[in-house]
Amino acid sequence: MSLDALPAVFRLDQALAAGVSTRTLGRLRATGEVDQLGRGIYVKLGAVDPALAPLAGAAARQPRATLCLASALARHGLSDDIPASHDIALPRNVRPPAGFAHVTWHRFTPETFDIGRVALAVGGVDAAVYSPERTIVDVFRLSHLEGEDVAIEALKRWLRQPGNHPSALLTVAAHFPATIHRLRRTLEILV
Repeated sequence: MSLDALPAVFRLDQALAAGVSTRTLGRLRATGEVDQLGRGIYVKLGAVDPALAPLAGAAARQPRATLCLASALARHGLSDDIPASHDIALPRNVRPPAGFAHVTWHRFTPETFDIGRVALAVGGVDAAVYSPERTIVDVFRLSHLEGEDVAIEALKRWLRQPGNHPSALLTVAAHFPATIHRLRRTLEILV
């Protein structure tokens, strides 16, 4: 009957199975020991990086949840912007979990969803983030949402990091035919 028996991010059913009642959860929320991330998803305060808590909560409910776009750019150090909401992708055929404030859900095609998806353990939950290369491709691909200047700045930062090669980026971009030509043109200008 202890909060200690639960992972940093937990579902209501896990709390009930550990002997923590809904009344106790309400009291823990009132005292600031836990916070509710979404419907039936909780986090122990101070146990998870606040920038990743919504991702962990989403992944606790939907294991395919993946940090993407502006949120992934910030995670990889490819942007100084702090996104107003957390960008989380799910396959198009998967329904987003309910009740998550400050999360912008994105639906990516199931055929390319796993390209560049990297595991990321957060608060005892297996989540994921898109690789820097996939994130740059997505930001170019969805520049109508993120802005062309954000995409170009992220690409410039990525190119300045040691060990990054345009060929790795173009390998990922090859899976997105509508984007590869624009990305290749931008690379030719920058390199």
